[in-house]
Amino acid sequence: MRRSFTDYLLVGLRGMGMGAADVIPGVSGGTIAFITGIYEELIHSIKSINAGFLRILFKEGIVSAWKHINGTFLLTVLGGVLISIFSLARLISWLLANHEKLVWAFFFGLIIGSAVYIGRKIDRWSLFTILMLIVGTAIAFYVTVATPASTPQTLWFVFISGSIAICAMILPGISGSFILLLLGKYEFMLNAVRDLQADVLAVFAVGCAIGLVAFSNIISWFFKNFPNATLGVLSGFMIGSLNKLWPWKEVLETRITTAGEEVPFLEKNISPERYSQVTGEDPLVFQVLIFAFIGMAIIFVFEYLQSKKQEKKPA
Repeated sequence: MRRSFTDYLLVGLRGMGMGAADVIPGVSGGTIAFITGIYEELIHSIKSINAGFLRILFKEGIVSAWKHINGTFLLTVLGGVLISIFSLARLISWLLANHEKLVWAFFFGLIIGSAVYIGRKIDRWSLFTILMLIVGTAIAFYVTVATPASTPQTLWFVFISGSIAICAMILPGISGSFILLLLGKYEFMLNAVRDLQADVLAVFAVGCAIGLVAFSNIISWFFKNFPNATLGVLSGFMIGSLNKLWPWKEVLETRITTAGEEVPFLEKNISPERYSQVTGEDPLVFQVLIFAFIGMAIIFVFEYLQSKKQEKKPA
């Protein structure tokens, strides 16, 4: 696929959107990739980093190998993700600290719209597809209610954490950062990014790379052989993840971070009225609804633009 500089700039912005989403526990970068129309190209490009890539590299050279893996596209997406993670991490943390309900509301609406968007791509609903939708919903819901674990901080576990979390990062609806939270490595990795701990970041990156290539082959196979069921599972992942994004929560248990801050450890979803009673704060129902609507509207605007783009393509 031939792209102009402007096209790659837009791809980079999509990568930045993925990176921003991956910073927030409960939101998946894979969701952003899917709704912005680069998900399947991303999966197939990553999948192409295989033995065939090495054969082309040694027989035909770097240029042919680079084209084989759609290298410029991958590099642009990765660059956008990294720029976002390293530049927006503080902003996202500030927004969650100061406007938490509105941030969750926005992503709640975004995920609802995304689930509908994916569901519309299913061209034939069968009993198996419906079953996969239910399975995906159940898995994602379980992930959102699982209790974070206490795990070792050794490099071998950092490697394992990277290989597992990256799989979730490319699955719409399942948050890689939340998987890190469950593995007890979310804050640890945020600190590593902030302090530029080269050894930790390098081991984590290698784990991510190996996990990403392996998992992309699995996803690609499912898309090829069971497209509707795969879309059903992905849509279910999004529906199940809504439990994590509910704006009004009651804190059941807290924990102390390495920076000495007290943060929520276990929470449960409650009604706006109950939230007001428990916290004494304004539940901001009207504002929450507005931001949820904005999140949904963005998806439908993307869908409209994608349909117009398809109409303009020559037959």
